Amino acid sequence: MQLPLPSPGLGAMWSLLPLLLFLSSSLLAATTIAYDLWYTECASNTNYTRGGAFQANLDALLSSLPAAAAASYGFADNFTGAAPDQAYGLAQCRGDVNASTCLACLDGAARHMAATCPGQKDAMLIYDECLLRHSNASFLGAADASVRFCAWNPQNATQPEEFRTRLGALMGNLTARAAFASPRMFAAGKAAVSPFANVYGMAQCTRDLADDDCNRCLDGVVAFIPNCCDGKQGGRVIARSCSIRFEVYSFYDALGAQEAMSPAAAPVPGGGPTNGSGHSVDGNTGSSSHTVRTALLVAIPVAVALLLLVAVFLFLCRRNRQLHKHVQVASSVHEDEEDMRSSESLLYDLSTLRAATDNFSEENKLGEGGFGPVYKGTLQDGQDIAVKRLSATSQQGQVEMKNEVVLLAKLQHRNLVRLLGCCTEEHERLLVYEFLTNNSLDKIIFARRHELGWGLRQRIIEGIGRGLLYLHEDSRLTIIHRDLKASNILLDADMNPKISDFGLAKLFSIDSSVGNTSRIAGTYGYMAPEYALHGIFSAKSDVFSYGVLVLEIVTGRRNSYTHASGPSEDLLTFVWTHWSRGSVQPLLEGCPDEGLRAQEVLRCIHVALLCVQEDPHDRPSMASVVVMLNSRSITLPAPAAPAYAVPGRAVTASENPPRRMSLGRQGPMAAAREPSINEASVSELHPR
Repeated sequence: MQLPLPSPGLGAMWSLLPLLLFLSSSLLAATTIAYDLWYTECASNTNYTRGGAFQANLDALLSSLPAAAAASYGFADNFTGAAPDQAYGLAQCRGDVNASTCLACLDGAARHMAATCPGQKDAMLIYDECLLRHSNASFLGAADASVRFCAWNPQNATQPEEFRTRLGALMGNLTARAAFASPRMFAAGKAAVSPFANVYGMAQCTRDLADDDCNRCLDGVVAFIPNCCDGKQGGRVIARSCSIRFEVYSFYDALGAQEAMSPAAAPVPGGGPTNGSGHSVDGNTGSSSHTVRTALLVAIPVAVALLLLVAVFLFLCRRNRQLHKHVQVASSVHEDEEDMRSSESLLYDLSTLRAATDNFSEENKLGEGGFGPVYKGTLQDGQDIAVKRLSATSQQGQVEMKNEVVLLAKLQHRNLVRLLGCCTEEHERLLVYEFLTNNSLDKIIFARRHELGWGLRQRIIEGIGRGLLYLHEDSRLTIIHRDLKASNILLDADMNPKISDFGLAKLFSIDSSVGNTSRIAGTYGYMAPEYALHGIFSAKSDVFSYGVLVLEIVTGRRNSYTHASGPSEDLLTFVWTHWSRGSVQPLLEGCPDEGLRAQEVLRCIHVALLCVQEDPHDRPSMASVVVMLNSRSITLPAPAAPAYAVPGRAVTASENPPRRMSLGRQGPMAAAREPSINEASVSELHPR
């Protein structure tokens, strides 16, 4: 029975925590695939023996399917071996992608299938651009219309009634075209919702199906839209044998889609499995009546599609598209016992974590922040872990935990801390991470700074930069961290930096660049001025924090001071004063071997000053920062005077923020103290 998915929101996301962790296991295994992995299915009750006949057959099958599909208009099915160790497989790419993209997606899927579903005879990976499926039993030609996955755009559609009407008509048309008129069982198109807005849609079946089976499968997933994505600007519904998607922007390649729907795009024969040479086993090629029906159904849609193609190009030339990633995700409507077992494999028992941390003893406590304490633990197999424990009195921390799980379940990079799992028993809220032996950067850079030579500091600076670049531009999501500081940089055994603490991070749509909040949260001294004063944050806010952090790493000085030892200038004032006067020697004294590589040190300071300029438009992107740090041939622009803050005593959440200072052309000039907005929350200055 098909059940409606939970409505979007933090409550629904929290209820899907085991599922999100299940999805994260697939993402963590697929670290080199550059394509969006939307659905993973591993049948854990069909394990095979490693090194046996089935694995040999499966390896041979998976090694041949990607190239065969790329060479055959994006589709191939095959089987290898003899019973009872036969391996059946199917590979298919989205109808509008080109051969090179198809091959790259399927190659990546084939390489990571074993890691994602280890030792399992029946498995399926579905990416945005391709899908790969294998089994020990023949599934080829058998339609499976049960909905396995649903995702939606969080934005509501304007003119919802008109939108539903137009969407229904569009998807009905695309269903018929994909099933009966498209050689690749793929159709894409659009419908006008208003003179200035369209809805775009796509429908596709696996090409081993008969036409009528494809039509029934697509009818089923289209009928599921009200349960999943009603009133939303976009959504997708995926079954094993077919899928649909709709958006308010063009998400498919128009030329590729037109080619896929053209009669000239000859399909690989479908309706049954193929042998090793690609010939149909049962030889079912259809009847003459089917040919006539296909010809009639193709003629009119092709003519209309050509007109639509011209309109699409004209429209795209003048439209500033606003893309929206699906950030609310629900999967596996049929959550059978098999899926639950897979999800629960990433959940830790509370008794296990209590034993690992000696019941959260003070001796195992690594630090404490706004979220709560962090403890070191050792599991029974000897693996060291770090356990973050939500404080029972922290209301903000529970929201932060949900946020961190949602984000880290989708992110994987060598310079981001790795989430291992969680525990939610007995009112406890625990996150389990990889344990990093060298703790946080602030414990080394300030207390033991002479242990860090310049080469190591430079590697740490560049590693943090690569991690931020991944968050801003290279991940499937666009993430603004909002709390980048030395205590949130952890170091592994090889002193590789890893960005941690995503409790305050914000998710952006791909083309969004600026956000606004009435709740300021973060750490003063690292906050960009436009965020601290007005709640405006963007990727350039993280760039500002990165610039402050780089100056701390280079000089070994904290960015802020208390009045315990009398008044003193803040870090940005100190650096800018010496830089602008040309007296740079005091800036180099924080590194024990700075004299040997002074030019490299000064170049890092130069880049950092570019990052902390007051106007966010004057700050470089992280992509530019990474290039500037790694290329000595690029001439850097002269930095303007930075923005900076002079904190007084420690600021609490209910107090006003520190005074904002601006180093203008005429020197420092203090602005009036402004009140905080909605009781700004400030992170502690020790590791979380």
